[in-house]
Amino acid sequence: MSEAGNDTGAVTHGAPSTQTEGEFAGWGYWAHDAYETQAGPFYQRREPDGSFLAAFRAEDRHMNGVGSIHGGCLMTFADFALFSIASDEMNGSHGVTVNLSGDFLGGAGPGTLIEARGEVTRGGGKTVFVRGMITGDGAPVLSFTGIIRKIRPRN
Repeated sequence: MSEAGNDTGAVTHGAPSTQTEGEFAGWGYWAHDAYETQAGPFYQRREPDGSFLAAFRAEDRHMNGVGSIHGGCLMTFADFALFSIASDEMNGSHGVTVNLSGDFLGGAGPGTLIEARGEVTRGGGKTVFVRGMITGDGAPVLSFTGIIRKIRPRN
């Protein structure tokens, strides 16, 4: 989740809000991130095994000119998923994405359930490395890797 900044440029971070109705009732989302809310909204929840799952339902507005999910939408969602997957490693810290790379593997149309799962491959310091897979109704759509840099908020 690329952190939203305030008018001083400081990065803000809080606990996720909880969706109260609809398909994603009970899932968390980042109400303070205006871009992700407009692009998604994107949701996350902790799975029984302790990992995080990120998801959203693809709509017509997420499609490109040929009717498949837009690559920019997938990369925005991958950035959101990066922070969801790294939630435990971040342990409430602020962070910024310093690298995000993706390989497009397939398409998805309107109505598709888009999900992301992954793992932290290295952490423990100021830099967190993540890899993940985004699927559309279970079929691979985008594999991604990313690096988060923990930062101190500006005062």
